[in-house]
Amino acid sequence: MDILRTPDERFADLPGFALAPHYLDWNGLRVHYLDEGPRDGQPLLLLHGEPTWSALYAGVIPRLRAAGYRCIAYDHIGFGRSDKVVDDAWYVAERHIECCAHMIRSLGLREIALVVQDWGGPIGLRQAVDMPDRFARLFLANTWLHHEGFVYTPMIRGWRDAATDPAKMGGDMPCGRVVAGTLQRPGHDPAAVQALYDAPFPDVRYKAGPRRFPWFLPYAEPEAGNAADQQRCFEALPKLGLPIHLAFGDADPIFSWEWAERWAAGLPGATLDRIAGAGHFVQQDAPGDLATVLLARLSGH
Repeated sequence: MDILRTPDERFADLPGFALAPHYLDWNGLRVHYLDEGPRDGQPLLLLHGEPTWSALYAGVIPRLRAAGYRCIAYDHIGFGRSDKVVDDAWYVAERHIECCAHMIRSLGLREIALVVQDWGGPIGLRQAVDMPDRFARLFLANTWLHHEGFVYTPMIRGWRDAATDPAKMGGDMPCGRVVAGTLQRPGHDPAAVQALYDAPFPDVRYKAGPRRFPWFLPYAEPEAGNAADQQRCFEALPKLGLPIHLAFGDADPIFSWEWAERWAAGLPGATLDRIAGAGHFVQQDAPGDLATVLLARLSGH
């Protein structure tokens, strides 16, 4: 198995990001994670999706850390400072799920408040369904679980069509440009955002991970995308007995506010917070507002 490791200098002096790296091993692959805040604080496990990395939470973590929470955000294999398997075919949803379970067990995490967005949802919520005794609370931010009846919008289908055709993406998967171009609120520095999300990928050889997430969207590749398992988790989620909080940016063309309303209505006791004007990458678009929601719900307000 050919593996690439992004040189450390690619992560030096990134604008808006100055958090210390930590590493552990999973099946011979180095997994990078952030671990901020008191070790005896309640752990918040913060999961990213496509095509980002743990730096997505750089604007959220300081406020959570200051409130006494332990903030853990790791990079999926193929992303951020984690190792990159070169073979595209290695990447299926189940491998990301297995790595997440390994992180939770290796760090001995319990009483977890889980925060998920995009592909972090199917990966992280699987852990809550399979290991509910380790979780205390769930936060769903602009994500989904595949299930019968879920409507994959033209925007989602168009994203997959473009992402799986290199010619439509300029011959590459332009991770930084994708994130910077999707932000909805004013005031961002697009060049700085692009640099942050391009940093893990010196060239196209490093990008098998970002290439594969769109490929195995479960409506198109049900086995690789764990369609049946996502259906199981969708059906189990309302029965877990855990507090569930949805916090969606309402300007997301991928997972819409209307979807958030429907999902929340099917989850007994769930709360739903609207982050006005924020897009799909709500952590990057509105980190202060997201942190405010997390802290309010964690404290019971």
